[in-house]
Amino acid sequence: MTRARLLMACGFVAAAGATAAFAEDIVYQPINPSFGGNPLNSSHLLSIANAQRERTAFDADDDNGFGGGPGSGNDGGTSDADLFVRQLEGRLLSALAGQVTNAIFGDNPQDNGTVVFGTTTVEFVRTLGEIRLLITDNLDGSVTEIVVPQLIVE
Repeated sequence: MTRARLLMACGFVAAAGATAAFAEDIVYQPINPSFGGNPLNSSHLLSIANAQRERTAFDADDDNGFGGGPGSGNDGGTSDADLFVRQLEGRLLSALAGQVTNAIFGDNPQDNGTVVFGTTTVEFVRTLGEIRLLITDNLDGSVTEIVVPQLIVE
């Protein structure tokens, strides 16, 4: 070997050895604080998400030509009375759902039954392996089916 080639070969060997000496494992560090990242990133990530977000239905114009978004001076047509009615409807529907649940799982569980309220009919059938609910809207005829596996304790 010539002297230049010998120096070049020694240089490659030295460079390869130096690279191995300074190598480290690659460690994943999450950025999002929800997944273990730095909690100081949360406001920055939120501002980026808000800047990139698509418009939503809440931003759209209502019948008066005003947007319903925050700071628009219009709350989207929701008055205190409308809010109260929605909350009351939610509580009543929750109580009805509790009655259906009690009919299926309560102290005296039934194998099948029908509950009618307003324009909605809820039919349930209990078998050994599952509970099947059919929720029918009598106005438009739409049907929603919910199948829940039944817990079997041996």
